Amino acid sequence: MEYCSSGSLLSVLESPENAFGLPEDEFLVVLRCVVAGMNHLRENGIVHRDIKPGNIMRLVGEEGQSIYKLTDFGAARELDDDEKFVSVYGTEEYLHPDMYERAVLRKPQQKAFGVTVDLWSIGVTLYHAATGSLPFIPFGGPRRNKEIMYRITTEKPAGAIAGAQRRENGPLEWSYTLPITCQLSLGLQSQLVPILANILEVEQAKCWGFDQFFAETSDILQRVVVHVFSLSQAVLHHIYIHAHNTIAIFQEAVHKQTSVAPRHQEYLFEGHLCVLEPSVSAQHIAHTTASSPLTLFSTAIPKGLAFRDPALDVPKFVPKVDLQADYNTAKGVLGAGYQALRLARALLDGQELMFRGLHWVMEVLQATCRRTLEVARTSLLYLSSSLGTERFSSVAGTPEIQELKAAAELRSRLRTLAEVLSRCSQNITETQESLSSLNRELVKSRDQVHEDRSIQQIQCCLDKMNFIYKQFKKSRMRPGLGYNEEQIHKLDKVNFSHLAKRLLQVFQEECVQKYQASLVTHGKRMRVVHETRNHLRLVGCSVAACNTEAQGVQESLSKLLEELSHQLLQDRAKGAQASPPPIAPYPSPTRKDLLLHMQELCEGMKLLASDLLDNNRIIERLNRVPAPPDV
Repeated sequence: MEYCSSGSLLSVLESPENAFGLPEDEFLVVLRCVVAGMNHLRENGIVHRDIKPGNIMRLVGEEGQSIYKLTDFGAARELDDDEKFVSVYGTEEYLHPDMYERAVLRKPQQKAFGVTVDLWSIGVTLYHAATGSLPFIPFGGPRRNKEIMYRITTEKPAGAIAGAQRRENGPLEWSYTLPITCQLSLGLQSQLVPILANILEVEQAKCWGFDQFFAETSDILQRVVVHVFSLSQAVLHHIYIHAHNTIAIFQEAVHKQTSVAPRHQEYLFEGHLCVLEPSVSAQHIAHTTASSPLTLFSTAIPKGLAFRDPALDVPKFVPKVDLQADYNTAKGVLGAGYQALRLARALLDGQELMFRGLHWVMEVLQATCRRTLEVARTSLLYLSSSLGTERFSSVAGTPEIQELKAAAELRSRLRTLAEVLSRCSQNITETQESLSSLNRELVKSRDQVHEDRSIQQIQCCLDKMNFIYKQFKKSRMRPGLGYNEEQIHKLDKVNFSHLAKRLLQVFQEECVQKYQASLVTHGKRMRVVHETRNHLRLVGCSVAACNTEAQGVQESLSKLLEELSHQLLQDRAKGAQASPPPIAPYPSPTRKDLLLHMQELCEGMKLLASDLLDNNRIIERLNRVPAPPDV
């Protein structure tokens, strides 16, 4: 086979960068390669019997991607699914408990073993790759406390994927989820944990077979991931779905991780609203990444990224010079340092997504303000031009023409509606100013985050610590150190401890505290945004109601004026046939002027009614955009 120049999966996991498990993308590569290799073995009726990270070799492909190869078939043999074997072989931490009992504890038993013993080893290997540690750990370690090791594996409750004994002769503690230090997303964990629980099963009758294992793991590998950033909760989620799933299934998956019901989910992508139809295929969702996710806008309490303080996982150096112990301690401290670096980056990325998402939401609200203000001002302009007719005002006061009194009342109602629209316009303008002020504050905070240098400071400490760690790694292979070398070694231990303390101090004071303060501020801003959103909805409804009522009033006024105009025409015709009337208290041109004015006003009312109808249509389209529930 080809030369695998990058060592084994074990050497990858032994690196301090992976002290808490592989990154999600790399873990999926391991899963894909191991499943493919095991599938090939089962198609050829072969049981491996010694699956472990040390027997999975890594090489780098032409495009820089990792490729893992299942190797070391010294213990392999041909065995069909229904066949058994009695010989024992393997590495004890990865052995099936039945094999462990016979091979490690040396207890005589007449059990025969089947091909599913490989599934147990795969489960332990996958857990190790995901977390950086073994799933079953007695106090003192698996090699020092073999009886407790056997107890943990055989007494494990159904559904548990790990067990540990924290103190000597202490109780066994069970875990049903992967640890919080794991780098895998909750979306992937929810798919992986049931598989681990069902292949890490002692009883053969309850353990999955290879067919079900291949089916479930293939289901994971065939899924696509959609990155969703919950703006209200300030948390990035990985949603694993099939490309052929519908949007409704995607929304349910989001609901499981965020507790936001599908009807309350509203999305933005790169500053634009995304209207997702539940019946449409999920293939229509935009391509997302961790740095460019869908932004979920909803009402929820900010909780932020959950993590374990790396300082809790930092071991202490022993006072005396012990090259092996010092190396192990340095490795553990360096692993915690890399975890702090990853968390620091995640916290900064989370703040960036908060700022960007809020900026987009405020841009959408500003656009809503502009459209609603345009509708309100347009309606107000037409109403103002209609109400500004002086001749109508003078004629309307004529007591002899009762129809004009009704027209005056309708005109008074239009004036009231105009005042309401004027107040709405002023209200929207004030909201625009408030949003602009909040946006300027947001830009200022975002600039401060961009100027943050905590990542560089942590990286600088890590580089210096890594240099000392490599010296310790070389020294542990030596039988001892001379006097001068021992003094240098002691000084390196002191410097290493100071660097670790400085690194954790930067993480706590520059990263965690600022992130927590940012979360508090983010919560306040989100409340303001939700209140503004709801306020704009109410103002938009008021503008729509005014437009609807103004349209009705204009139609009534137009109808009344048409009737009045018709009556005046009839009176004029009768006056032309009759004898000349006596001198009236009002000059004769008044009726002629009134008639002309009525005709002009009638045409104006028709035009105004048409414009109001257009405005209502615009508002109806704006109201179709789904909105979150009231705060």
